Amino acid sequence: MAEQHVAVVGGGLVGMALAYGLLSRGCRVTVFDEGDDAFRASRGNFGLVWMQSKGAELPNYARWTRRSTQLWPELASQLARLTGTDVGLAQPGGLDFALSEEELAEKVARLEQLRGEIEDYPFEVIGRNRLKEMVPEVGPEVVGATYGPEDGHVNPLRLLRALHEVFARLGGRRVAGEAVREIQPLSAGFLVDNGARHQADKVVLAAGLGNAALAAQVGLDAPVKPNRGQVLVTERVRPFLKYPTSLVRQVDEGGVQIGDSKEDAGLDDATSAPVVGHIASRAIRLFPLLKDVRIVRSWAALRVMSPDGYPIYEESPSHPGAYLVTCHSGVTLAAAHAELLAPWIAEGAAPPYLESFRAGRFRLHTAA
Repeated sequence: MAEQHVAVVGGGLVGMALAYGLLSRGCRVTVFDEGDDAFRASRGNFGLVWMQSKGAELPNYARWTRRSTQLWPELASQLARLTGTDVGLAQPGGLDFALSEEELAEKVARLEQLRGEIEDYPFEVIGRNRLKEMVPEVGPEVVGATYGPEDGHVNPLRLLRALHEVFARLGGRRVAGEAVREIQPLSAGFLVDNGARHQADKVVLAAGLGNAALAAQVGLDAPVKPNRGQVLVTERVRPFLKYPTSLVRQVDEGGVQIGDSKEDAGLDDATSAPVVGHIASRAIRLFPLLKDVRIVRSWAALRVMSPDGYPIYEESPSHPGAYLVTCHSGVTLAAAHAELLAPWIAEGAAPPYLESFRAGRFRLHTAA
C-alpha cells in the first residue's frame, strides 16, 4: 500500500497528538501550524488528566475519557523514550472539593448517575476528617470532596514541546506562520492553501476555533465557539498538595496553578480583575496558606466548545478523507487521539463510541 500523506491543520495539543499517532502508523504527515499568534488553547491548558464527573449527559464521553486516562502512562513513556522529555505525568487520583453539604451532594449525585450507567465507574466520597489526613492544609470551610482514583495531571507546556520534538524526530513536516485559508477537495485528495498550495491524500481539521470556517469547505459542520478561562500561577511554595484538584494544583516545580473560570467573552482573551479576584478568593477558601503567596503571572485562553461541550469527531460524508477533530480537553484526550483516533484516520479502524461524537447530534437535538 502506498504511503499516505495526511495534512493536519493545527499544531496545538490536539493536532500534534494526532500527528504523532499518524506518523507512528506509517503515514507521511504535514502539520500546518499558525503558531502562537492564533488563539491557541494549548497555551492556557490547566494540565489535568481528568475523568471525574465528565460525561453525565453523555456516558460514552465518560467511557472515552476513562480510556484515555488509562492510555496516558504509555504515551508519557513513549515521549520520554523518544525525546528525553518528562511531561510530568502523575496520577495519584484527583480531588473535587465542596464548600457546603449541598455542593457535595450535587457532586455525589452526578457521579452516582455515571456509576449507574458505567460498570465499575471509580470514585469515592471523602469526608472532612479523612480529607484532612490526605491534605492537611485544606481550609476549615471545606466539608468534603469526591475522589477519582484514575485522575492526574501533566505539565501541558512540556507535553506540547515533546509532541513537537517527537514529530520532528519521526520525520514530520511542519509548515508554520501562516493560517490555512482554503481547503479544496480534488478528485483524489485535497489542496491545502496557506498562501502556498500543498497537496495531500487526507486532511484533518484540528485547528480549534479555526475549524468553524474551514469545515464547510469539505462538507463538515464545526459549530464551535470560544469560552474564556483564566489562570493564575503563584511563586514556588513548599510542597503541600499531592493531589490535583479541579481548581488548584501544585506543579512539580513548586508553583501553584489556579483556575476554574468559564466566560462567554467572544474572542477576547484578556484577563479581567473581577474574575481573577473570584478564582483567587475561592482558592484561598480551599487553602488558606495561599493568602500570603504572591501571584507571579496570569493569563487567559479560549477553550473550544461545541454546543454540548463534548468532542466532535467526524469524517466528511461528501468528501471522504477529510476529518474534523475538535474538543476542549486536549490534555486529557491526547492519549486517545494518538492511540485510538489516529488509526481511524490512517487505516479506517473506527474507535469505540465514535457514533456518539458526530456533529449530527446537534441537528437531531434541534429537530426534537
